[in-house]
Amino acid sequence: MKIPWKWAICPDPLIYSNQEIVKICMYTRVKYLELNYNYTAEKTEKEIIEIKNFFKNAGINFYSFHLPFTQEDDIACFYETIRNKAVKRLTYDMEKASMLGCKVVILHPTTNHFDVHTEGFNRYLLQMEKSLKELIPVAEKLKLIIAIENMPKVTAGERFGSMIEHFQIFSKTFGCRHFGFCLDTGHANISYGREGPTKFFEAMKKHIVSFHIQDNPGDRDLHIQPGKGLVNWKSFFNKLSRSNLSFPLTIEALPFAHADCYKYSFEAWENMIKEINSIVLESLKSEIEINHKIG
Repeated sequence: MKIPWKWAICPDPLIYSNQEIVKICMYTRVKYLELNYNYTAEKTEKEIIEIKNFFKNAGINFYSFHLPFTQEDDIACFYETIRNKAVKRLTYDMEKASMLGCKVVILHPTTNHFDVHTEGFNRYLLQMEKSLKELIPVAEKLKLIIAIENMPKVTAGERFGSMIEHFQIFSKTFGCRHFGFCLDTGHANISYGREGPTKFFEAMKKHIVSFHIQDNPGDRDLHIQPGKGLVNWKSFFNKLSRSNLSFPLTIEALPFAHADCYKYSFEAWENMIKEINSIVLESLKSEIEINHKIG
């Protein structure tokens, strides 16, 4: 039995050198990376091309690039000065992602944590629309897809972009070839419980162009290894196996193991991928057995 999709991982370039990241890929047999702005910060165009060629020569491919998500990078910010500066910074990083050969850029719908009912959904949506009217043409020019990521609920209530109905509105408002969604399983678990990732997938699947695969206990966004939290992976992977996914799924989690100054051993990375593969294969095997009994 074969897993019907490829994995991507995202080691932190502030912790691991490019040479060490290649070695992690060798140990795990993962051929894709999701990059972020730490790979390109303060790099010249020449240096970015050198990074691209270094990984390409090592057999490592790039698919997605996570755009910045600090408080200064809020595309739905109510303060126009901050929002305009965010659009300019994000445009700059999109250009860098394109230089690296990435196909998708991951973008948070907001970077604040306030309750959408208190602040007003339509206020957020209007600001987001202003930003995307500038960013989507940039994506079209650079041959990128902007993937809006679902957010976790917060203690105060519903965060903008945390609920399925928010994404249904996003798809109607912004739907085009250069706009899609990134499904974060851990965020969905916080918003809807252990069946949340499956619910979000069913609602968003026509527009999903990227995944962040991670786990948590349902109350905190810990980004722990799948299988170490409370997400119902059997249900989720069963649903995924019925879709023809042509792009890699990013494991946005670190090994569930001891780290030395935040650095995990190559063996720990290898074991994480093995354990996740076992969960997937067990889920697919269970699905086959159920279908066999029904048949």
